[in-house]
Amino acid sequence: MNPVAVVGVLVGLVAVATVIGLVWRSQQGRIHHTRGTTTVKVGDVPGMRRFARGATFLQFSTEVCAPCKVTRDVLGAVASEHSNVAHVDVDLTHRPDLASQFHIMQTPTTLILDSKGVVRARIGGAPRRDAVRAELDRILIAA
Repeated sequence: MNPVAVVGVLVGLVAVATVIGLVWRSQQGRIHHTRGTTTVKVGDVPGMRRFARGATFLQFSTEVCAPCKVTRDVLGAVASEHSNVAHVDVDLTHRPDLASQFHIMQTPTTLILDSKGVVRARIGGAPRRDAVRAELDRILIAA
């Protein structure tokens, strides 16, 4: 094979991989609004007895996940600012059935639920604190 063609193919592959990586990275930590058509049942989440009166952060993590700790800290801090907001962290390490049930493709993934368990937003990756606060305010005002 022609060495120039080989170099061209390699450069092309690197360029495509870089673009894919940049697009993927730009989506990390972004809040995606949902249409409110998915409802989580209390019995579907291990250790959950009820939803908070305002909103519940339902975080899915694994044992070996560095961004999960950052997410846990951010969500816990924001939840502690409100008496009607709860944060629940579910470890998927030994529960792959939950990953399938909730369509979790990466950890951390966070679902923001209203007081009835309706999924109002979904976050893939570690979110920014100000974005979580803004989304929480939007959900609490609508309630």
